[in-house]
Amino acid sequence: MEKSTENIYLVGLMGAGKTTIGRSLAKRLERGFVDTDKEIESRTGVSIPTIFEIEGEDGFRKREAQIIEEFAQTSGLVVATGGGSVLRQENRENMRRSGLVIYLDVPPQTLWERTRNDRNRPLLHVADPLLKLNQLFSVRDPLYREVAELVVDGSRMSAQGVLQYLLREVENRWKR
Repeated sequence: MEKSTENIYLVGLMGAGKTTIGRSLAKRLERGFVDTDKEIESRTGVSIPTIFEIEGEDGFRKREAQIIEEFAQTSGLVVATGGGSVLRQENRENMRRSGLVIYLDVPPQTLWERTRNDRNRPLLHVADPLLKLNQLFSVRDPLYREVAELVVDGSRMSAQGVLQYLLREVENRWKR
């Protein structure tokens, strides 16, 4: 397999498996792995919910855009992005310009089942988190599809199945 130096970006809603699959993909491809949310937490020294509380979603999105722009200047990474990273045009452009963007498409019901006990999801701290996930999906799904070169139905495969599929797709892309 001839290695490409482009980054691989995983996009999708919270709970889609970006971090889990990204970490495994990076290991198998012998690349560095970064999670934009974890990077923001590491640099600020506080949790994502705390950033939302102090700076609001807009403040968080500005930090996220800085991180994505920085990673777009590097190469050879697997990057798990935050679920809302696609909301900013500059993020979509930076990801598309510097790598392969993969959308892990998982239906809101499945996402709700995966995230319902996770207290680290500030956008889901609402009376009806499933309704919120449906709303987020309706806004973000077109943006994920716009930026992605590859869309993976994450509801029909296990994390291991998605990983195997992505390894084949990446290998085929690098052979071109």
